[in-house]
Amino acid sequence: MSTADRGNAYLEQVVAQQAVLEDDLRARRGSAPGEPAPVAGPLAKRDRALGSAPDRLTPGPVDVRITGFWRWKNVLVPPNAFVVHTRRGREEPLHIGLGVSFRFNPATDSFLVVPGATQTILINAYCICRELQGVLVQGYVQWIIHTFPIAYRKLDFGDSEDPMRLVNLQLREQAEAAIKDKVATMGVRDVLSDKQPIIEELTARLRAVAEGEADSDQGLGLRIVTVQIKEAVVSSSRLWENLQKPYRAEQGQIARLAELQSEEAVAQREMATERLKETQRLEYERELAELRARNEAWQFDTEVAERLRRTQRKHDDSRAVAELETETTRHALRMERERHAEEAETGRLRVEREQELKRLELDGELDLARSRTQSDHERALLDVERTRLRADIDNQQTPASLQAQLIGLLPEIMAKLPKPEELRMVSINGGDRTTVSGLLSELAIVVGVLRSALDGDRPAS
Repeated sequence: MSTADRGNAYLEQVVAQQAVLEDDLRARRGSAPGEPAPVAGPLAKRDRALGSAPDRLTPGPVDVRITGFWRWKNVLVPPNAFVVHTRRGREEPLHIGLGVSFRFNPATDSFLVVPGATQTILINAYCICRELQGVLVQGYVQWIIHTFPIAYRKLDFGDSEDPMRLVNLQLREQAEAAIKDKVATMGVRDVLSDKQPIIEELTARLRAVAEGEADSDQGLGLRIVTVQIKEAVVSSSRLWENLQKPYRAEQGQIARLAELQSEEAVAQREMATERLKETQRLEYERELAELRARNEAWQFDTEVAERLRRTQRKHDDSRAVAELETETTRHALRMERERHAEEAETGRLRVEREQELKRLELDGELDLARSRTQSDHERALLDVERTRLRADIDNQQTPASLQAQLIGLLPEIMAKLPKPEELRMVSINGGDRTTVSGLLSELAIVVGVLRSALDGDRPAS
C-alpha cells in the first residue's frame, strides 16, 4: 500500500481531538434521560398548600428561576447573565443589565436572558494555499459581550436551548472566511512555520465586525478576547512527508557524520592504545634482555672467580702438602743420623740404647702425629678460609657466625691433638677476634709456639 493510500494519520488525529474538545466545551444542562426528577422540599409543599405556584427553572443554558403565581411573578437572574426586560406599550426596556432580577407579568412583559461568560469558538478551516494544496487550519476565538444594549438589538439570541448558537455560528463562518483568504496568499511552508500573519488578519477582521470602529456604534457590542491558531496540517500525506524529508535527510546526514566522527575518534584512540601497548611491551622486553645480560655476566664472573679460587686453593694445598712431606723427610733423615751417631757412641749400653731408640721412635711418631695434626689444622684453617669465601659469595655471613662455626670446630681439633706432657700458657693479644684474619693470626702464633716446643725437646745432633 502506498503512502497516499494510507492517508494522513496526523490529520485524522487532529480532527478527532478537535471533535473531542468541542464535545467537552458543549454545556451539559438539564437532567439526562432516565435520571429521577428532583424531589420537592418542605417549602415547595407549603407554597402548594397556600395556593402559590412553585419555583420553575426556565430551559436553556442560564438557570433563571421564576417564582410567584399568575400575574405576580418574580424573575431571579444569576449574577453572571445579561437580562433585558420589556413591557407592552413601552419603547425602552424596563430593566437591562447584568444579573438584574425583576417582577414579571406574563400578560404584558417579556424578557431575554443571555450568558455573560466568555464564549469559545473552535474553528476548522479547510484552506487552499498559494501552491493549490489543501491545508487544515485549527484555531479558536474567545469573545465576550461588552455592550449588551447594542448586542441584543443586533444579534439573534432567540434560541431557547442555546442563545449563543447563532452568534457563534456567524462568528465561526467569518473567522473561517478570513483564515481562508489569508492562507490563499501564503505558501505551505509559511503557513506551517509562521502562524502570526493569520492570527493578525483574523483578529483585525473579527474586531472590525464585533467591536466596530472607535467611538462608533457600528459594532455588534462584542469584544474579542483572544484569537489563537493551534494547528496547521497539510491534508495530503504525500506532500506532508515530502516537506519533512529535507529536514529528516539533513538530520540523518548530521547524525551519520557524527557517527563517522565518533568511529574515527574511536579508531584513532584504539590505534594510540595499541601503539602504547606495543611500545610498553618492547620497552619491557628490552629491560628484561638487559637484566638477563647483566645476570648472565654476573653468573659468568662468579663462576670464573670460583674456578680461579678453587684452582688457587688446590695449588696452595698441594704446595702445603709437598712442604710438609719434605719437612717430614728431612726430619726422618735427621733422626736417622742421630740414631746412627747414638749407636756408635753408646755401643756399650745396648739396653739403654734400645730404650733410647724406642724413645726416639716414640718421639718420631709423636712428631709425625704432630705434623699430621698441624697439617690437619692447616687444612681446617684452609677449609675455614674457603667457607669464609663461600659465605662472602652467599651474601656475606657475619663475623659472629664465622666465629661461632670456628668455635664449633675447636672440640674436634682438640680431640685430635696428643695429650700434653707439660702445660704452657701463651698469651695472645692485639688481634681482632671478630674477623677471620685475626683468628688466623692467633692460630699461627699458637702453631709457632708448638713448633718451638717440639724443637726444644729434640736432642742435639
